[in-house]
Amino acid sequence: MNRKRDRLAVIFDILRVIRDHHNSIKPTPLLRKSNLSSKRFTEYYSELVSKGFVKEVRDEYGRNYVTLTDKGFQYLAKYDLIKKFITEFEL
Repeated sequence: MNRKRDRLAVIFDILRVIRDHHNSIKPTPLLRKSNLSSKRFTEYYSELVSKGFVKEVRDEYGRNYVTLTDKGFQYLAKYDLIKKFITEFEL
């Protein structure tokens, strides 16, 4: 049976998508790949920007991209560590 993702897993998935796209992705593809409704994505995205996990960057042609900050990379590393801990101890 599929379980819904918890809040931390959703954040991890959004950050992972950005990282896996060479730390640069446009907001619309990020929305599609995050598997969230537009409204839910906007809520998570706003929180990630306000807390400094991601930032918006504009290229020389005026296109917006989303990139991870150091804090975003740290979140990914620590989340992986926690997942390994849980798996190792069969929790």
